[in-house]
Amino acid sequence: MQDALSMIYLWLKAGHIIFMVFWMAGLFMLPRQMIYLHSAEPKSVETELWARRMGLLRKIILTPSIIVVWILGLLLAQTLQVWGEGWLHAKLLFVILLSGFHGYMVAQSKKMIAGERPMSEKQLRMWGEVPGILLALIVVLVVVKPF
Repeated sequence: MQDALSMIYLWLKAGHIIFMVFWMAGLFMLPRQMIYLHSAEPKSVETELWARRMGLLRKIILTPSIIVVWILGLLLAQTLQVWGEGWLHAKLLFVILLSGFHGYMVAQSKKMIAGERPMSEKQLRMWGEVPGILLALIVVLVVVKPF
């Protein structure tokens, strides 16, 4: 198995990066869409439009991307045999946090579609910065490997 993974390492890496970009794009878009939905009246045409858009974002971009990122990332770690590396442990922690953020924002978007407004627009704007911060930390860990 290890030999087969080594032969396709660059393809695994390329796929991991591509789907990570898709996932991050979706994570940047979802809070923005929630901000646009915030002022819409529940059960309005506008709410239905944003509900459809957020549903498509989840189904077409967010869910498939998070799955592929995790699978390819774990395969890359196995290929490189880096399970004992400190930078990988830190990266996994941040990716788990990013995955939790993903789940939290999806749950909040579903509440908003149902007519609730669990967060203010200001809170949504602040939460919208989380993926960028985590992305920067993850990239530094992978590229620099500080420990």
